[in-house]
Amino acid sequence: MAFDIVNLEDRARTAITLGESHFREFKSSLDGPAGRKTPRAARSIAKDIAEALVAFANGDGGELLVGVEDDGTISGINSLATDQIELLEAAPVTHVHNKTPLVNLRSARLKIDGVSLLYFSILKSSSHVHLTADGRCVQRRDLETVPIPPEEILLGRRERESREYDRGYVDGATASDLNTDIVRAVAHQLSAGMSVEKSLQYLDLAEYIGPGLRLRRAALLLFGKEPTRWHPRLQIRILKVEGSELKSGELYNVKSDQIVIGNIVELIERGWEGLRPQLVQTRLSRGARFESTIMYPELACREALVNAIAHRDYSDEGRGIEIYVFDDRMEVRNPGSLLSSIKIEDLLRLEGVHQSRNAMVCRVLRELGYMRELGEGMRRMFELMRNSELSAPQVSSHGDSFRVTLHHNTIYKPEQVLWLGQFDEFGLTREQKAIIVLGMNGRLVSPQDIWDNLGLVDTEDYRRLVRSLQDLLILTSEIPKVKAQSIARAQRKGVREIPRFRISVPRKSAPPAIARSTTEQIDATDDVQDRSATVWLGNLSREVTKESLYSFLSSFGTLESIRIPIANGQGRGFAFASFSGQTVEDLINVISGNTFQGRTIVVRPALPRMPRS
Repeated sequence: MAFDIVNLEDRARTAITLGESHFREFKSSLDGPAGRKTPRAARSIAKDIAEALVAFANGDGGELLVGVEDDGTISGINSLATDQIELLEAAPVTHVHNKTPLVNLRSARLKIDGVSLLYFSILKSSSHVHLTADGRCVQRRDLETVPIPPEEILLGRRERESREYDRGYVDGATASDLNTDIVRAVAHQLSAGMSVEKSLQYLDLAEYIGPGLRLRRAALLLFGKEPTRWHPRLQIRILKVEGSELKSGELYNVKSDQIVIGNIVELIERGWEGLRPQLVQTRLSRGARFESTIMYPELACREALVNAIAHRDYSDEGRGIEIYVFDDRMEVRNPGSLLSSIKIEDLLRLEGVHQSRNAMVCRVLRELGYMRELGEGMRRMFELMRNSELSAPQVSSHGDSFRVTLHHNTIYKPEQVLWLGQFDEFGLTREQKAIIVLGMNGRLVSPQDIWDNLGLVDTEDYRRLVRSLQDLLILTSEIPKVKAQSIARAQRKGVREIPRFRISVPRKSAPPAIARSTTEQIDATDDVQDRSATVWLGNLSREVTKESLYSFLSSFGTLESIRIPIANGQGRGFAFASFSGQTVEDLINVISGNTFQGRTIVVRPALPRMPRS
């Protein structure tokens, strides 16, 4: 087979077509509004180049195109003088700290459709924690470059070996050792018509060195025809265990023990085909019929499987992935502990934190759509389990292994299950059940309880949920809103914080229209009917309290709620306030310019809150 060296212009075109990502960034040489752009200062561009390359090197590697707008428009660098362009080309040296030089860097000056631009690419670094010339440490995370303490990037010798494993070149391996059908599918997804050789080079899985194409280990892990020839434990072992504890000897209770072998792309599909039947449980239904159901959300199980395949320590060639399916849980055990730059607490905060042990493997899996934005898999698992009313996944890292456990346990306590059982005939949603649990034992529920416990961010969602339970006569207004407003003023609270809804079991269900017409407890002035507006308040003291802020804001309207974000035990200098019966514009007009605790308050529209994961 003849191999053609990848054309860098084609590579740049493909990168521009794919757009910015965790592995790609564009920088413009222009500044200003559309139609009136002017050249940027060359020194400013050089600083941006160095910062982007340092971030890629400290992250998972990537490529940078200078002369391309964020939307992919090729604006070029033609407006710059020759000496200015030379300054940009030297930026990876002149604007990077001399004690942390960039290695594995490639750069070129290109022309696309007659327009000049600069192209840089750099691999993930394991030799240095790189700094910019002014001593800043940054790292690429998804679509952003963020500051990070250097100690979070420092790697132990074992960890460095595991991170470098997939990028090493393998002597004696050739393209004929790959499943070209899979590689061709990858090439087509990158760019229609791209050849197998170009796609391998584009993904940095291969490079022409000397007379032929040399393959990195990642290419063989991903696409190898004979997987175990290149890695003796490129496999998943799936064990179905009878009971909730693994026993040994005469009491050995493993019902089935299956080993799935394949390259990484094959393992994802074959592994799922082997795992899925083990997750089926047959139970006697209420109608005295046996029904087979999947014990866990299928997508959560697939996320756990893909996460294990993508992030296991492949440098540990003596072990493979093991999945134990017990009666009450599923455990995915992975070779390789959590990377030193990530803590368990970081994962449990569900903020999308990530580090790729196998940067090249993860890049391909992401390009193929098996993985989302890096760091999303864990958050997705938690969300799927919660939506199925199952307890949150457990994650643990011990010694040289990492474990994800999915439990087949409801999120509700036994007494909550009994309480909810009285509402079975209504076929309630997860959100409706969450509200009903709040009202156990005759407890009155406040609107803020509903907002906080369900992680609501949209007023319409709140209105829909409250109204749906009112229609079923399950939720009634024990305290009219007018009285709640009076109580709120006396207690210096937002009216949302006043408990006033009661949860009760209707004697029998009734159609919504009948339920609404026959109940007299529906408060006509209930806040589900009110227009509300939320504003952001800035320039506040870090010691501000809800009570003092309420006293200040109460003269501007009826307060629904006040939220003061806290960090390290004190306020962050801003707050959010919601008012009923007003618009954002009204609030900005009446509050702006007022002084509170010696500070002039800044008022802006509040940005929409992100849904809670």
